[in-house]
Amino acid sequence: MTFEKFNNWNKLKKEIHNKHTSKIYFNQWDIWWVSLWQNIKNESFWKWKNFRRPVLVLKKLSSDTFICIPLSSKNKIWTWFERYTLHWKENTALLYQIRMLHKNRLRKKLWQIDETDLFKIKKSLAKLLELF
Repeated sequence: MTFEKFNNWNKLKKEIHNKHTSKIYFNQWDIWWVSLWQNIKNESFWKWKNFRRPVLVLKKLSSDTFICIPLSSKNKIWTWFERYTLHWKENTALLYQIRMLHKNRLRKKLWQIDETDLFKIKKSLAKLLELF
């Protein structure tokens, strides 16, 4: 990792922290680009410019915070992944990467996931977390 990337992230992180977000509205089932930095080892991290990665808003905790699952366009198969279809293309929800974020990280709303796929994701997540 270069110092330039680290410095660019720090600059963006300050902007995100100080961003006024009263006009950003998000809902459960939404798929958004969010700003995430380089994580450690196998953790999912940014993919596009401005350190962005798509996530699924799984649960809205408040008007400012939410639980989300990072998404991948790569087709992965295992118990901690769940595949879903978006625009006739198979994608993968990275269930083991579930996390809570603040809405300041939201960059751009992309789509809303289908109810059938959301049910599959929730069921697989509950199984992974041994909630039933």
